[in-house]
Amino acid sequence: MSMSAGRSQHWLRRVALVLLWAILLLMATVAANVVGIHLAGSIEGWQQWLAAHTGHFLVWRLWLYAGTAWGWIWMRRRVLAREPETGKRLLRAEIAAIVAVAALEIGPFVQAG
Repeated sequence: MSMSAGRSQHWLRRVALVLLWAILLLMATVAANVVGIHLAGSIEGWQQWLAAHTGHFLVWRLWLYAGTAWGWIWMRRRVLAREPETGKRLLRAEIAAIVAVAALEIGPFVQAG
């Protein structure tokens, strides 16, 4: 097997793994909503429960962001030690991630008026 064929298979395997995780996450989200609707008795009841627990979900998301940031910092140090020339690319990725998270968090407040 040639070197490019090995790389191609490795890349394809990684793409398949990412797709598998995305599908599993989507299935878990759908399942959580179906169970929530069933437990709340209706879609409206589920929406009311979600609205009543908005603060808890905010705390959960903040912990999630903190854990992700800690993991990113850990990974960033390792990548920069191994490949110092990637600093600008990592910075662009960090800025894009911060903008995306800010848009996701600020969007609902803007929509609510």
